[in-house]
Amino acid sequence: MGMREAPHIVWDWNGTLFHDNDAVIGATNAAFAELGLEPITLERYRALYCVPVPKFYERLLGRLPTQAEWERMDGVFHRYYTEHRVRCRLTDGVVELLAGWRSAGHSQSILSMYGHEELVPLVRTFGIEEHFLRVDGRTGPSGGSKAEHMVRHLSLLTAVDPARTVVIGDAADDAVAARHAGAQAVLYAGGSHSRASLEAVGVPVVDTLAEAVEEARRIAA
Repeated sequence: MGMREAPHIVWDWNGTLFHDNDAVIGATNAAFAELGLEPITLERYRALYCVPVPKFYERLLGRLPTQAEWERMDGVFHRYYTEHRVRCRLTDGVVELLAGWRSAGHSQSILSMYGHEELVPLVRTFGIEEHFLRVDGRTGPSGGSKAEHMVRHLSLLTAVDPARTVVIGDAADDAVAARHAGAQAVLYAGGSHSRASLEAVGVPVVDTLAEAVEEARRIAA
């Protein structure tokens, strides 16, 4: 297929393909305990969560965490998350959606802010790696935005046209990153953000990944 002929999806991982809300909330509350903060509910997390992550902590602390506080909380978060992610599974219907998109002659990839060295073997564990042209996780410090990572990710996909690319993710930052890279976005309301916070971004918001794929198909047509 030529560049203009093949729609492409860039999938987010955490909270989108990988349904890890329970591990994320547990890890967040373990990190909060380091500073004596009260535990947060999933509902409040989804209402307040934002990227970069230190800004999320600012909303709860009333100030940005110091560098030492951030490093301590971030370390606790990742230790807890790694321990508890083993109980998490792919979002319902993911295997069929990935296979269907691929069998239709379209391409797809993963771009995540989860650490690359952890992401790749985790994707491989679920037996879905073959569906993706690339699987890219974060290689620098945690806590940043996805925008520059998205530009680099798409530049490495030489047969993919950003104008026919749709980013599917669960966070407002996914839409920001898509726009930054000249792509479009569909946001999934089953992950880290509430529907209300996603709708404020101004891109399509859906309740299931099946709806997200159909919307991506329409947008990239």
